[in-house]
Amino acid sequence: MTHDAGAARPAGSARPVMGVGRAMLVLGLLEAFGPLSMDLYLPSLPQLATSLGTSDALAQATMSVCMIGLGLGQLVAGPLSDRFGRRRPLLVGVALFTVLSLVCVVAPSIEVLLLARFLQGLAGSAGIVICLAVARDLYSGAELSRMLSLLMLVSASAPIVAPVIGGQLALVMDWRGIFGVLGGVGALLFVLALTLMRETLPPERRHGGGVAASGRHLGALARDGLFLAVLGASAAGGVAFFAYLSMSSFVLQDEFGLSPQLFSLCFAANAVANMAGAQLSRVLVRRTGPARMYLIGLSVTAACALLLLGGAIAGVALWVILALGLFLASVGVGGPNGSTLALSAHGERAGTASAVLGTAQFTVGPIVAPLASLTGATALAMGSTIAAGALVALALGWAVVFPALRRRGALAP
Repeated sequence: MTHDAGAARPAGSARPVMGVGRAMLVLGLLEAFGPLSMDLYLPSLPQLATSLGTSDALAQATMSVCMIGLGLGQLVAGPLSDRFGRRRPLLVGVALFTVLSLVCVVAPSIEVLLLARFLQGLAGSAGIVICLAVARDLYSGAELSRMLSLLMLVSASAPIVAPVIGGQLALVMDWRGIFGVLGGVGALLFVLALTLMRETLPPERRHGGGVAASGRHLGALARDGLFLAVLGASAAGGVAFFAYLSMSSFVLQDEFGLSPQLFSLCFAANAVANMAGAQLSRVLVRRTGPARMYLIGLSVTAACALLLLGGAIAGVALWVILALGLFLASVGVGGPNGSTLALSAHGERAGTASAVLGTAQFTVGPIVAPLASLTGATALAMGSTIAAGALVALALGWAVVFPALRRRGALAP
């Protein structure tokens, strides 16, 4: 990585592509696609279920199918960005996301809404995967980890602001109006990407060849044991995180009696905790190294998940709320470093590697987590699922990732 007066250059480029401040702003807003797609209408989930005459499980499924779309779409958007550059696939994806948000507004049934949400996720995936690919174009090693932590500082504003705004919007409009607001947010992001985003993958670094080239890239990823191990741990962590995302509104509102407004404040506080964990990682990673920070993050996350499970078993609302905050903070410590380790050897195929990593994070959780709430979205179901996912990630981290890092001599700062 090269710096020049605060600007970042991709390998092989003779001039700065975009300033660090602009990169952080644009990439952070793009990474906000996932939180914006979920958190803005999260306080209205119970009301959506009543309005469409459907079950809590199907209301949660509107989040699940969007997350699955966000994951699967990355397998298309990532390789396309390796072939055609980052900017064009990004703009197409953001535009389609905006249009599909408006389709959600007029959805007459839960079935139509589920389809629109899935397609919305497919379109929005471009922002998420290309964000990570652009960061890898510009940075590597500990500096990439620091950049990803800074991105969380920007993108975490969405989980902080969105549920608070969503809770207030729920006072004056129904869930359809909130999807209209989401469409407006998508339009704004399109304008910002169009005017501020610069291409970070010059033509000489792009890869043609269509399906054959994608197959070669996927083969290279499949032969990287470290990448596969981090991938598995990320998928397990995705189960834990999505259990929180999909069940917390029902647990805190229906089981513990919080209002939509108070729930949105708790959700925002958890986002602040997540952001604080990421910034702690950014401060410490140069001294400790991404590998050690990742393993520390996995260990603390598992401990906090078990603490949450204890609160759920005891049925104490304050215990559960505080444990959720600690859990989200620890996720912020490990997350950026896991992505850094997974992408470390794949700069020439950053779009494809980012896509595979994102697909695991965005699809496994939405498939597995709702199964735990088939009998009801309770505190016990949420705590058990979060603990199980965190413990699986911890086991993979220490049993597989740690030996791979030690063999590579990557445990030093």
